[in-house]
Amino acid sequence: MSQFELMNTRMANGVWEGVLTRLEPGESAPDIRVMHRDQAVDGVEMIPDGETGTWAVKVPIPTHAIADGVHTFTIFDRDSAEALGHFTLIAGDVVADDIRVEMELLRAELDMLKRAFRRHCVETT
Repeated sequence: MSQFELMNTRMANGVWEGVLTRLEPGESAPDIRVMHRDQAVDGVEMIPDGETGTWAVKVPIPTHAIADGVHTFTIFDRDSAEALGHFTLIAGDVVADDIRVEMELLRAELDMLKRAFRRHCVETT
């Protein structure tokens, strides 16, 4: 079992962000490595948060990974070679069959119908 827990915070401006928490008492900072398709991702930052045993983790998304298909990034503890977590980017035609995309399309259509219905109600009164 890992002595760390990784929690996703957000992804913005091409940078994935998370919080890494030490579950067991310890003094040393973890040495992490982020891999994408068997290649290490450069520019990974770990910013300690005082004495709380947590670190803010920032992973810049390489431009070559912003492409059609499914791209998974895995975050490892170098010392134990254990996977701490992962995040995934999905883009292009692969997304067309994804249920989340269908939900977004349904939401957009529902919003359009609500606007049309409201407009109709205002015009008939």
